[in-house]
Parts: sequence; structure tokens; C-alpha cells
Amino acid sequence: MVMTMAAPPIASDDSPCCPGCGYALPLDHTQVQLLEAQARIVDLENQVRLLNEKASAAVDRWADYEDELTSLRAQLASSPTQKQLPATPTNARMSFLQSGTSRLSALLSPRKSHPDLGSIETNPSRPPNQQRSASSGSHHQLQPPPSPSAEDLLEALSREQNLRKEAETKVAVTSQEVEELSAALFEQANEMVAEERRARAKLEQRVDELERRDMEKRRRLDKLEGAMNRIERVRLLLAEAEQDVESSKQTVKEIEDLERQQEEENRKIAQRRTAGSVPESVKENGDADSTHTHTKHNDDA
Repeated sequence: MVMTMAAPPIASDDSPCCPGCGYALPLDHTQVQLLEAQARIVDLENQVRLLNEKASAAVDRWADYEDELTSLRAQLASSPTQKQLPATPTNARMSFLQSGTSRLSALLSPRKSHPDLGSIETNPSRPPNQQRSASSGSHHQLQPPPSPSAEDLLEALSREQNLRKEAETKVAVTSQEVEELSAALFEQANEMVAEERRARAKLEQRVDELERRDMEKRRRLDKLEGAMNRIERVRLLLAEAEQDVESSKQTVKEIEDLERQQEEENRKIAQRRTAGSVPESVKENGDADSTHTHTKHNDDA
């Protein structure tokens, strides 16, 4: 009786194994926890790296916004104060300004909530006094801009009217072009249909002519077949007539041979008569033969 033993599994990963047989050794609980902790550490490092990149990008954008705000404030301070007119802006203009300020404040609010973290990570050498000044500048930014004047509103209105007129003229030109193109397409389609009908009529006429020629050819073939049949019958009749002629020639030849034989016999009999007395029996036989020859000749005729 032969006993077999299953081969131990060969380890294909980084788990500990026996150097002799390659059998995978089970891991301890502490080793499993260590591997899990290492994997978590790697994931956390990746997340920290991504967060650092996002924070640096946010700080850069925040610095750009601060620079723009400082330049705008400088322009507003340098420009002369304009007289306020009693004309009030339209509701659309006010809503646009309000939405712009709200979007700007919404963009700056998440960056103001955690400014210290980004500044510490990206710019550790920046003093806290500059951070306070930046925060105070951001508070000054939320002040509403001055209302537009009536001239600006009239200019914007005239610009909108001009744009509308241009758009209407473009729409009219486009619609006219579309109408002309559709008319040209319909005309072309009608021409194509007419050409197709003419070609179809020509084709039908050609088909009718070919059918008529085919019928004429069939009639001619029928006539030729009838003539060939008659020729064959005439040939058969001629062959039969030739056979009859041959048979009649052969009969005439036989009759001539018989007559020749009879003449020779008669000549012989006449010679015998002249030579001496001829017996009566020979004479009777000669008479009988002559009568028989005459009757046969009459029958053949």
C-alpha cells in the first residue's frame, strides 16, 4: 500500500516561510497589527501631502487677491471723488453688484478661517504683524463700491441697444440666407425629380422597344423552325423517292437481264430449228417461257 502526502503551500508574498520546504508560517497578531499600522501611516502621509499642496495653492490665491485689493484701494484713493447724481441704478445692476460682493466674500471666507495654518506651513518666516494687517485689509475689502453714474448707465444702455440691433440684423440676414438656401434646395430637388422622371420614361420606352424586338425575333424563330421542319420532311420524301428510283432501276435491270436471257434462249432455239428438227417438248417449253416472260414484264410495268 502506497501512502502519499500533500505538498505544503509555497508562499508567494512577503510572509515568513520555512527556508527548507517553503511552507508559509502563520503571522503573529502583533505582526499583523504592525503591517496594518504601516499601511495606515502611508495613507496618512499621502493625505497630508495632498492637504499641504491644497493649502499652499489657497495661500497663493489669497496673496493674489490681497495684492489686487491693495491696488484697487490705491486706485480709488487716487481718483477724484465724483458727484453723486439723484439717478439710481437699475435693479439688474444692483443685483449684479450684490452677487459679485457675495461671491468675493464667499471666496475669501474659507481662506480667512485657517490663515495661520497655511502661513505657518508655506511662509514660516512671515511675522504675525503682517498677518494682522492682511486680515484688517480683508475687512476693508467688504465695503460696497460706489454706485454708477447716469452717464455710465446711459452708455451701457446705448451699447446694449446697439448690440441688440446688430443681433437683429444678423438674425434677419441669417433667416434670409436660410430662406434662399431652402428655396434653392427645393428647386434643386424638383429638378432632380424631373430628371429622374425623364430618365425613367426613357428607360421604360427602351424596355418596350426591346420587348417588341424580342417578340419579333421569337416570331422569326418560329417561322424558321417551321421551314426547317418542312425541309426535313422534303428530305425524307426525297430519300424515299430515291429509294423507290433505285428499286425501280434494279427491277428494270432484272427485267432487262431476263429479256436478254430469253432472247439468247430464243436465238439458240432458232439456231437449233435451222440446224435440224426440234423436239416438241423443247418448243413447248420455249413457248411457255416466252409467255411467262411477257406476263412478268407486264406485271412490272
